[in-house]
Amino acid sequence: MKKILLIIIAILAMQMSFSQQESAFGNGEWFKFKMSYSGFLKAGSATLTVKDSKLKNKNVYHVVGKGWTTGMIKWFFKVEDRYESYFDKKTIMPYKFVRNIDEGGHTKDIEIDFDQENNKAYVNNKKHKKKTVIDTKPNIQDMVSTFYYLRNNLDTDKLRIGDEVRIDMFFDEENYGFKLQYLGEEIIDTEFGEIESLKFRPYVMAGRVFKEEESLTLWVSKDKNKLPLRIKADLAVGSLRADLESFKGLKHPFRIVVR
Repeated sequence: MKKILLIIIAILAMQMSFSQQESAFGNGEWFKFKMSYSGFLKAGSATLTVKDSKLKNKNVYHVVGKGWTTGMIKWFFKVEDRYESYFDKKTIMPYKFVRNIDEGGHTKDIEIDFDQENNKAYVNNKKHKKKTVIDTKPNIQDMVSTFYYLRNNLDTDKLRIGDEVRIDMFFDEENYGFKLQYLGEEIIDTEFGEIESLKFRPYVMAGRVFKEEESLTLWVSKDKNKLPLRIKADLAVGSLRADLESFKGLKHPFRIVVR
């Protein structure tokens, strides 16, 4: 599930300007993705939900990401993951991040509080009863807030084929970086009809999971919502595909070319 969420986040990490634009999302937005392994075997599902909330008297968005295995794969490798982020409604800077996962018996229970003014992350590893303070880079994002931060600041008019961008994110107990390349536009066939999309290739670490650095291909809707539509990954063993299956609470119209 961690890798699926990282892939989804990477979809949005593209060439951008950081001037304030009309918000791409709001309270009540909800996505659901279906995942398949090697083109035919149903692997699992994932959801992302946005709700208004308050954290220490601050107006925030509370986003919950969930992931779980289904079908035959569940019998061999059960996954139940939950990720949460509390971030400022205006700046989209995160204040708190929660990661509670069980992936085939591998578990983690971590809470992180961010001090954005002093560039610190206060990490509470509940499983190991360990607390640490780690220096972060300015304007650091967590794994979930990155997705929404970039959706609100993309300037797609400035995208050019071959453009690359890097973005800093804090995950577990370390700073993490993305590099993504823009590949152009494409109309793809989805559950909802044919959709105009922007196509990307994030660079990943080749080895145990991915075949090579260019193992991923990503598509995001070419509209104000910037919906993640599809992800394809060539793995060290087999391949994985994630497709947007359903949604609700979009802030802007969802453009369909052909129904």
